[in-house]
Formats: sequence, C-alpha cells, structure tokens
Amino acid sequence: MKHRVLKKQHNSKKCIVCGMENELGLRASFYELENGELIALFKPLEEHQSYPGRLHGGIAGSILDETIGRAIMIIDETIWGVTVELRLKYKKPIPLNEELRVIARITKDSSRLFEGTGEIMLGNGEVAVSAHGKYLKMPIEKIADFNKDEQEWQVILSDDDPKEIDI
Repeated sequence: MKHRVLKKQHNSKKCIVCGMENELGLRASFYELENGELIALFKPLEEHQSYPGRLHGGIAGSILDETIGRAIMIIDETIWGVTVELRLKYKKPIPLNEELRVIARITKDSSRLFEGTGEIMLGNGEVAVSAHGKYLKMPIEKIADFNKDEQEWQVILSDDDPKEIDI
C-alpha cells in the first residue's frame, strides 16, 4: 500500500546512521508518512558487513534504534528519544548494496517515555529484523552539547526524495 510522504526529517554531519559526511555511515534518509509512521531508506555498504554479503546485526540494530527513536519527532520535533531498552528479533539475513526500508511507529506515549516498534524490510517485502524499543523523551540540550550549525543538522532535499512510499 502506498503512503504519501508528508515531510523529510533532518540529517547531520557525522552520525553513524544519518551523517551525510560520515564515509562509513549509513547516510539514511527519514520520511514522515501520512499514516503516522516513519520510514528510513538506506543502502548498506561492504563496510557494514559481518558475514560476507550480509549486514552486521549491530548495524541492523542501530538503524532500527534510530528510526524508532526518531518517530517521536513526528509528534514533537524538539523531543529526542534516548534509548532505555531495545529488543530485536533477527528473522532473515540482510543483503548489502541494495536499498532497504525501515518502518517505525509509536505504540505507547506518556509524559516522560514512549515505546515503539519497527521492522527492516527486504526488497521482496519480507521482514528481516523486528524491534521493540522504550525511550526517554529529552530535549537535545540535556543529551549533548549540540550546535545545529556545527553538526549541519538540516533537511537535505533531493530530486530522488519519494513523494510516496510503498509499505
């Protein structure tokens, strides 16, 4: 089913998941959908492998953690998710060098915490990894010394950005 993209989220300079100037990072792009879910698109490289031709499980956990943690920004872009707990279920091997989708959503929201789930989807629509996470809501000022300009925290629009995403 296709869903309309409402907004693209920010990227940074050096984050391992969203950093656009991190040569070894995933350089993921995040899109807010009309159904309230967040989609990350990324293409794992040879540098992200464990077994030959397969994405490392820790990298799979990182992209799921980032995507679920960012889903709260759909509701309030000033709140960041700090991971309290993350549970993963590995179901299928994840190939390298092909674009993959991560789908995340908020499943529970309270004043201090939120919970969410997410999946890494293979090109054929199968779920490769699923996750459930619990996050503490915090403003960035309480997490790190973060300068938006220095970190190049910005929305980077591209002609390749999808208008709709099939999930």
